[in-house]
Amino acid sequence: MSAEAHAHPTGPSLVDRRLPPVTEIGAASMIAIAGGVIYLAAYLPKHAPIWFAIVMLAIAAGLQLTNAILLSRVPDFAWSRFFEVGRWGLLAYAVIAGMIEFAFVYDHTRGAQLVVMTLMLALFMLNVPVLIAFTVARYQATSSL
Repeated sequence: MSAEAHAHPTGPSLVDRRLPPVTEIGAASMIAIAGGVIYLAAYLPKHAPIWFAIVMLAIAAGLQLTNAILLSRVPDFAWSRFFEVGRWGLLAYAVIAGMIEFAFVYDHTRGAQLVVMTLMLALFMLNVPVLIAFTVARYQATSSL
């Protein structure tokens, strides 16, 4: 086979295929999570008015739900690779989230503040592995590509 045959593979390009903006939506969700957590943490150890953090939590959850719906509709996606990478990412981020949650409890964060921060931490723990797994799986060839 000539060098030119290797330079121009046949079939659709994995780089050029159209995919939903999973990374961008995930980043927007992370911004909402960070905004809510920073807002609440700025008041610690006092109690913060939590309306802003709840709005940020709702935005982040809505964005992550949108991401899941858009991602589930992608045809010919490398789901086995996505879940393989995502499982390990989730394990790592579950450990990280557990340590952060321990710090919240150890610092005597209580009540609604703890609930909202825990929910934001859970969204963070789920969002990052999805972004990592999507970034890997989007370039993985499937049998139909």
